[in-house]
Amino acid sequence: MEMLLMVLCISMFGLAVTALAFGAATRPEREAPQEQPQLQPVVPAAAPARFFARDLATPIETRPRVPIEALLLQIESHVRLEHAAAESFLESPTSVLLHSKTASPFVN
Repeated sequence: MEMLLMVLCISMFGLAVTALAFGAATRPEREAPQEQPQLQPVVPAAAPARFFARDLATPIETRPRVPIEALLLQIESHVRLEHAAAESFLESPTSVLLHSKTASPFVN
């Protein structure tokens, strides 16, 4: 019973501290704000309207298109190399093999 009363008193004290902190955080400021000097608005220079510009160049592809078969071959080779690396690690697990890079050109 004493422990229950102790927990209840500490909880009420915590609730009171929380309520005071919340009240202090949400209370509006009472002091008058300091007068700030009036700043002149900066007007940007008028840029020419280019919304309907006709002289825009269309972007030209700089990379040549790679056939999907070539990409699939690269992915298959990567999978084979990763599979071989995993098998060699399972045969003789060492920390050097665990942290070494594979021969695959893709970044792991």
